[in-house]
Parts: sequence; structure tokens; C-alpha cells
Amino acid sequence: THTHTHTVAASCAKSASVVTLPVLPVVMMSVCLCLCPAVQSQNLVTDNVAVVEGEVAVISCRVKNNDDSVIQLLNPNRQTIYFRDVRPLKDARFQLVNFSDNELRVSLSNVTLSDEGRYVCQLYTDPPQEAYADITVLIPPGNPIIESREGQVIEGNETEMTCTAMGSKPAATIRWMKGDKELQGKSKVEEMYDTMFTVTSQLTFTVTKEDDGVPVVCIVDHPAVKDVQAQTYLVVHYKPEVKIVVEFPDGLPREGQNMELSCQAKGKPHPQQINWVKVDDDLPSHALITGPDLYIENLNKTYNGTYRCFAANSVGESYDDYILYVYDAPTTTPIPTTATTTTPTTTTISLPEATADSRAGEGAPRAVDHAVIGGVVAVVVFAMLCLLIILGRYFARHKGTYFTHEAKGADDAADADTAIINAEGGHNNSDEKKEYYI
Repeated sequence: THTHTHTVAASCAKSASVVTLPVLPVVMMSVCLCLCPAVQSQNLVTDNVAVVEGEVAVISCRVKNNDDSVIQLLNPNRQTIYFRDVRPLKDARFQLVNFSDNELRVSLSNVTLSDEGRYVCQLYTDPPQEAYADITVLIPPGNPIIESREGQVIEGNETEMTCTAMGSKPAATIRWMKGDKELQGKSKVEEMYDTMFTVTSQLTFTVTKEDDGVPVVCIVDHPAVKDVQAQTYLVVHYKPEVKIVVEFPDGLPREGQNMELSCQAKGKPHPQQINWVKVDDDLPSHALITGPDLYIENLNKTYNGTYRCFAANSVGESYDDYILYVYDAPTTTPIPTTATTTTPTTTTISLPEATADSRAGEGAPRAVDHAVIGGVVAVVVFAMLCLLIILGRYFARHKGTYFTHEAKGADDAADADTAIINAEGGHNNSDEKKEYYI
């Protein structure tokens, strides 16, 4: 009984509520057991560490409810790095960061791939406790490299690009961006020595002329680095775009005017050849072609038709049409004249005294009213026509006047015989009668 009592007391030695009892019979042992509080278990914890090669890794061994038990840190080969705050291992890269009853914290500088592995936090209890911290060494990839199947791409064709990220741990992830749009590539992972990886991504897409000058970016995602990328710019060749512009005239083309048409063409490479033709006919004989411009003088309706401009480069040929329709020449209409009001000005005029007029403004010129003059002329002409008509009718009604020398006293004769007898000269004067017509 005495031996058992001391064993119980020893198990309660760390408790402040331990009561020392005399040697009692076995019956009283339960009283002492009831006075001892429950012993709280100690808990040892640690964390895994991921560190970029060449940087510093920190290992922390933490204890909850420590009862002054010893803490130590072991390397993956089970060699003691730190025993409490003492470092038995001859590796100066390990340094003590913090030591207390509840924590042992150690740093490892200039981490290399050989430092990777499982480290052991150990607590000397009965039985001993262990917790494990896995150190993972991250190796960033080298600068990504973009390669293109061809340096210059023709509009409408497919192009192929590859992006390579070499020597990373773990394997990197590659994404593609064309402008502000993400594209999906096909990746292939190749394992190298020392569990390092090379990743190659292949991108294929069809290009348009709008892609010319657009950046294509290869983005490498890796836990060791951020914003690692490479980019290239698309060079797209496309056939010319042609547009005919009328330089003059500004309005509708009319007979007698001159015309100039300009052929505006752009492409990549720049169009080196520009030609003008008239569809289904020949160009006018005196049409002049100067570079991209077509000049036609003195338009007439025989020039009507479709004029076509061709532009060509190494990719292909394009054209644009202009349909010419020549309108009639504008008619010239007299400009209506309106009376204008002028402000009289004081003018000094030297006149003879007999004709001088002292009224203000009398010497100022007066505007001629052409409408009034025309009206007066019309009235005069009308009056003359009327007068001619009247005279014509008058002469038509009075065709002539007859003057005869008849015998005097005929009116007083009783009959014709008497009148003849009484006439002067009788029959002898009858031959002297004359007739006049006016």
C-alpha cells in the first residue's frame, strides 16, 4: 500500500492540488485519486514550407500545453539540427529564430534543391511525439521563348506559334493572349533531370488583316514567379483595298467640264502597280493617267461608261469601279436686274450760272429702270401698229375722188337736152373732160 500511494503521488506531482496523505489502507486510495485533476495532453504541430530556390525557409515546431518537455528538430536524414536552443549540426545556414517552452523556430538560408525533404519536429514525452514539415523547393522557369512558323502571314492563312518554358519545378502552365482575347493552346510537359520540367505550348489560328500589328502574348504561370511572359507582333500581308475618289468636279459631271479621278489603294505590302481601264471600251484618246490619277478634259456623253482602277501587290489584286454619266451643260440664264438704292453723296459740280440748280442731290446719278423703258417702247410700238391699221382701213374705204368739168346750168335745165344745149361750149367741150384719181 505504501508503494502504491507514492506512485499516485508521483503522477500528481505537477499538480498544485496534490494532498499528502498518511499511509492508509487500500480502501482510502480512491480519495487521493479523486483529488488529482485530469492531466491535459501535449500537442506538437508544424507546417509544410514551399520556398524558391536560393531564398530562406523557416521551420516552426510548436507545442500546446508543454510541461517542459524537450523539443528538437531533425533533418530528413534524422540528424539533429537543434536540441532545444543548441545546434549540434555543423551547417551555418541553419539559424535559431526563436526558442521558448512553446516553440522552436529555425531558418534555413540559401535553399537548394538538395535541401528538399521531410523535416521532423520531436517532443520528448512518454511516448515521444513527432510532427513533420515537408520543405518543397520551387524552381522558376527560364524566360519563355516564342517561335513562329513563318515571320509574315498572309491574310486568311493559318499560323502556328510555340511558347517554351524550360527548367521549372513544378511544371509551369502556359496561357495565350491575342490582343485582349484569350486563345487556347495545346501544352506538352517533358520531365527533365532532378524532377524538373519543360513545358511547350502550341497555338494555331487563322489570321485576318485586322490582326496586323496585334501583339500575341505567351503568359507563364508558376508558383515561384509572377508576370513572366513573352510577346511577339503579328505581321499580316493582305491584298490591296481600292477606292475611287472624285477630285473634281464637285457636283454632277457635265458636258464641257474636266474630271479627275483618284485611285486610293492600301495594302501590305503597299501596292506597287495601279492601272486604269474602261470596261468594255477604250479610254478616251486624250485621257491622261498620272500615277494613281485619271484626268479627262472636256467631258461629253460619249465618255459615259464604267471606269475601273486595278491595284496589285505580292498577295493579290483588287479593283473599284466608277460609273460616269455626263449630264447636259448648264443653261445660261440672264441674271435679273433689280433697282438698287444708292445713298446720295454731296458732289460739287461746276455748271454755268444759268443752269445751276441749288437743290440737294440733284446732281446724283439716277438708276435706270429697264422695265419702265421696256414698257414705254412696247406702248409706242403698239400705238404705231394701231395707227397703221386705222390708216389702212380708211384708204380702203375711200378708193378715189373724181373731178369732172360738167356743163354749168345743167341743174336748172328742164330736161337733158336743154341742159346739153345750155352747157358751155356744147359738144365741143366734151372732149376736154379729164378724169383724176387720187
